[in-house]
Amino acid sequence: MSQRLIAACIAAPLVLILGGIALVVPLPYASYSPGPTYDILGKDGDEAEVIQVDGHDAYYDDGQIRFTTVVASSYGQKLSLGEALSRWLDPDKAILPYDVVHPPDTTQADEKAEGAVQMTTSQDVAKAVALTELGYEVPTAVQVAMVDEEGPAKDKLLVRDVFKEVDGEPVTDADQIVEAVRKHDDGSLVEFRIVREQRELTVRLKPEEIDGKPRVGVTLGLGYEFPFAINLRVDPTVGGPSAGLMFSLAIYDTLTPGSLTGGATVAGTGELAGDGKVGPIGGIEQKIAGAQAAGAKLFFVPKDNCSDVKGLDPDLRLVKATTMHEARLALETWVDDPDATLPTC
Repeated sequence: MSQRLIAACIAAPLVLILGGIALVVPLPYASYSPGPTYDILGKDGDEAEVIQVDGHDAYYDDGQIRFTTVVASSYGQKLSLGEALSRWLDPDKAILPYDVVHPPDTTQADEKAEGAVQMTTSQDVAKAVALTELGYEVPTAVQVAMVDEEGPAKDKLLVRDVFKEVDGEPVTDADQIVEAVRKHDDGSLVEFRIVREQRELTVRLKPEEIDGKPRVGVTLGLGYEFPFAINLRVDPTVGGPSAGLMFSLAIYDTLTPGSLTGGATVAGTGELAGDGKVGPIGGIEQKIAGAQAAGAKLFFVPKDNCSDVKGLDPDLRLVKATTMHEARLALETWVDDPDATLPTC
């Protein structure tokens, strides 16, 4: 046997071993895949309407307005070369730097908490924008966005409690509440006057020292004083801000007679600001794929995501969304004439 053949016989297994190792060694990448879509005009797992209205007529007509989601690879799971290659070859999946999907110095609990706060805020902004579109005045307020399960506020303050007064003073901003709580470093009670489901209540709490400062264990967020109650029964495991536009269109549809979609299934995405502007989101290609799988015929793309959909040719119509108002008008135009000219990227 020649030396070259001997060397080849020795090297071949080593190459296979090293190749196998390379395929399983974690790389600094994560992935996005199409997630489930949710019909906001439909019913939840308990067969209750997702949109619940108290104090105003509600119209539950035909058609679907779906918000879309993406599934990120798990926290702490970095893709191997083999996993990255298989997902890269799948046109409905995306490979991204791990630190983009799971930012450094952020724990899994942090991600979950932030997602929950963003979902609460997105729903309330959507309500306010829909009501403004209908001609209502909706004043802004400071509200509870999240309650620490181990803090003094547990079971005493609830998500969406709106603050009217703190220690007898009218609340004007979140900083005022933070400063008022910090003055109770002597163990005395801080008094909140709140609005919960159209009723005013007084809640007194004894702050606890957390990270060296008196706190009551709530996260504050943007809230509104609504003229009547609107509740969204959304899967609590879903977080983030990107359903805002679709929430707002669905709420508008529920508060007005007739079907805004003309009985069709539409979907989309976009973070909604208080002035009705639609902001960009991540995972747009995966969300379009999910919408297409759900049978949507039209999909709203945030204006600033237009560059991300160049070259896509999905089996549904892509419509550029700049504001909720313009999206509503585009949807009404499309229902009247599916071949009409609509805002595009």
